[in-house]
Amino acid sequence: MNTHTPSAASAQTNPLVGLGPDLPFDTIRPEHIEPAIDTLLARARLELAAIADAPRTWAGTAGALDALTGDLETTMGVVEHLEGVLEDPALREAYNAVRPKVSAFHADLALDPGLYGALRAFAATPEAAELDPVRRRYLTETLAEFRRGGAELPEDRKAAFKAVEVELAQVTTRFAQNVVDATDAWSITLTDEARLGGLPEHAVAAARAEAERHGEAGWRFTLHYPSLGPALQFAQDRALREALWRGANTRATAGERDNRPLVAQILALRTEKARLLGYADISDLFLEARMAGDGARAAAFVDDLCARTQPFFERDRSELLAFRAQQGETEALAPWDIAFDAERLRRERYDFDAEALRPWLGADSVMHGLFELVGRLYGVTIQALTDRPTWHPDVRVYAVDEGDRRLGIFYADLFPRPGKRGGAWMRPLYLGSPTTGGAPHVGLICGNLTPPLGDRPALLTHQEVETIFHEVGHLLHHLLTEVPLRGLAGTNVAWDFVELPSQIMENWTWERPALDLFARHYQTGEPLPDALFERLRAARNFRSGDAQMRQLSFATLDLALHRLYDPAQGDPIAFARALQGRFTSAPLPEDFAMVAAFTHLFAHPTGYAAAYYSYKWAEVLDADAFSRFQATDLFSREEGLRFRQTILARGGSVDPAELFRELMGRDPNPEALMARAGLVDAPAA
Repeated sequence: MNTHTPSAASAQTNPLVGLGPDLPFDTIRPEHIEPAIDTLLARARLELAAIADAPRTWAGTAGALDALTGDLETTMGVVEHLEGVLEDPALREAYNAVRPKVSAFHADLALDPGLYGALRAFAATPEAAELDPVRRRYLTETLAEFRRGGAELPEDRKAAFKAVEVELAQVTTRFAQNVVDATDAWSITLTDEARLGGLPEHAVAAARAEAERHGEAGWRFTLHYPSLGPALQFAQDRALREALWRGANTRATAGERDNRPLVAQILALRTEKARLLGYADISDLFLEARMAGDGARAAAFVDDLCARTQPFFERDRSELLAFRAQQGETEALAPWDIAFDAERLRRERYDFDAEALRPWLGADSVMHGLFELVGRLYGVTIQALTDRPTWHPDVRVYAVDEGDRRLGIFYADLFPRPGKRGGAWMRPLYLGSPTTGGAPHVGLICGNLTPPLGDRPALLTHQEVETIFHEVGHLLHHLLTEVPLRGLAGTNVAWDFVELPSQIMENWTWERPALDLFARHYQTGEPLPDALFERLRAARNFRSGDAQMRQLSFATLDLALHRLYDPAQGDPIAFARALQGRFTSAPLPEDFAMVAAFTHLFAHPTGYAAAYYSYKWAEVLDADAFSRFQATDLFSREEGLRFRQTILARGGSVDPAELFRELMGRDPNPEALMARAGLVDAPAA
């Protein structure tokens, strides 16, 4: 697609220009993307120029800046979303054409001397001194963000900084696309039914359907989690498990999709960015505005948890090895054995089979129960909408209302398909103003959960139920925001605080009263049997030391790559493999390259880079905050509204540490996390 100057007529007919809460997914086409972005960039540049000449008032400077990128961010958010969920080469081409333009504009924004000068001049006025706390915070945080964006660099270094920003956007986009393509390209098809031993019925049926969809005979397995996860956990065929594990952990390491050089390039660009701004490393830059404050404090937090978890990790490893010996296993434990042997041990110890829960966890029932829970806690109702266009037949649309006021609209796209990136996520699509009588907020949740099969509905694992609750928690942070400023609304909070609203929701999936809202047999409607629930609860903390150490390994790797790694030490893939080997129960093979598909760290210019610790940081917060519900009533409207008004409604308008103290009346209690995970009494040496 060629760059051009858009006409007024084309802008009027382009569905991506002037987006509101009614998103026209049925009319958006790849050919609309570049003209729309060009139009919005041109408008934003005109508005940017006007700020430099405007009066030094809130409305003329900071307020104008907050509104400046609204339309551009909404449109680009929709485009980014569609590129990540649809298999459409033309859409990808259009997205790749506009991504550098948008990155360059944002880099220019931070480097614009007229804009920065206008903001600083306003900050020195009497009006600025009298701002309300929310606007005062926005101004203070914006000035700090401009400094981190290079606003105070000398002119000769601003060009270098902008070049780094644009290149980071391009390289991280290519990284993300390579992972999607490599995942879709890999499969293994079995024709010998004897090799399916141990697999759950639904996994076998899904593999058969996948093979038929590709015109093959037999059973086709892929790297999408609904196929990969059950095979690693249940397949008795060790060669099948090995092939899948190796496929997953060597993704994006060959040919045109080889991400290994991109990892080194991204790390080098981030290092250069930090160096240009005068920071010791990128962790200090990225974490300056977050609760941890800098890389050293984040690393100390992770190291402390590692030390406290290590004895439990060693216990779990020893118990697994002892179990294998009892079972007569003679081959050394390999990474593709761990999930399989752990599942066998769990069944023996707790008489619990996670697959046995599926008939009680139909996706539709889970969603309805979750909506009932949200209604009880936060005083809202959620209902399906059938008149909204979507991007795929799988997608469902819902409205969030409070009385006769529509607070939000959201889309749910829960199942995997070719071209859709892996994992689960929430994305804000549109920031409205429902609390002042304006348009509703709009967002979405996406996942790659077990899909329906034939006449059978989507039947989920308990872990997948946790995933839905988690993403809806993020969604509520956006849909229930009452902050009037874009830059501080919803999920625009410190990255190590953003997981609190999501992770606290997971707690209800372990409580019987909450499960009773949705855990009904999909055929008979009977509630989850008491015996099955008790086994679920008993097995909750099974191998929790290993599970926590796995998450800490990702956090440790992330911080090490962004704080300690030096290219002179060798390539980052080997560096990562050596480091991760300290956190696993089995030796990692020489071709282990999980980091080449680590999208949390490398699929975005910032993302979770130097911030993967945020998950555990926020777990401390959520375990502590959930104790208020445990101490009163799991469905307490009083506690729910307290959480809504203190945390969900206020976004980033107040320092997150202050918000937490307001919620709990004190600082976080780190012992709550260890207690919830059963990691309290150290195992005997």
